[in-house]
Amino acid sequence: QVRLVESGGGLVQAGGSLRLSCAASGRSFSIEVMAWSRQGPGKERDLVERILSGGDTNYADSVKGRFTISRDNAENTVYLKMNSLKPEDTAVYFCKAELPAEGINYWGNGTPVTVSS
Repeated sequence: QVRLVESGGGLVQAGGSLRLSCAASGRSFSIEVMAWSRQGPGKERDLVERILSGGDTNYADSVKGRFTISRDNAENTVYLKMNSLKPEDTAVYFCKAELPAEGINYWGNGTPVTVSS
């Protein structure tokens, strides 16, 4: 079992920045991929950015150049630094841990981000 706890969400004006954190506990040594997804009002949950254990990253085109994912393996924590925030970035942001060898994914409960215009 892996437990994920997100933090760092809140209200920010357009153009501002936030940093989200996700702390993993439990069988965190088995996590190969950590990712952030988001779900805006009335929308489906979409991938924002993911990072593999070796440091390679994938990201959505909508956040390219603005968001940066990073990972502290020693602390079992993944971060999402969000710059130049836009109102369309408003969503609940979810942390995800992928254990592909076991075919299991875990999700956190999410942290809300609201960007005002």
